[in-house]
Amino acid sequence: MRHMRTTLDLPEGLVNEAKAILGFKSKTDTIVFALNEIVRRDKRRKLIAMFGKVKIDIDLDKSRRRPGYRMKRIGGNG
Repeated sequence: MRHMRTTLDLPEGLVNEAKAILGFKSKTDTIVFALNEIVRRDKRRKLIAMFGKVKIDIDLDKSRRRPGYRMKRIGGNG
């Protein structure tokens, strides 16, 4: 991941409050965490919006079988 050096004018009280809530010592860690959280929430929102709109036809039993794989019984001789 590339890093970008920048200068921002941020409300000091807000940054300090976020640092305290998150338990970070640095402003950079606090801002990076907040940005990652925003991106994560947006991705989650988009996935939730897709619920019920995507049809997936998968045979789970067939997909779980592997060539050359023999299921062993627990406590059995194989």
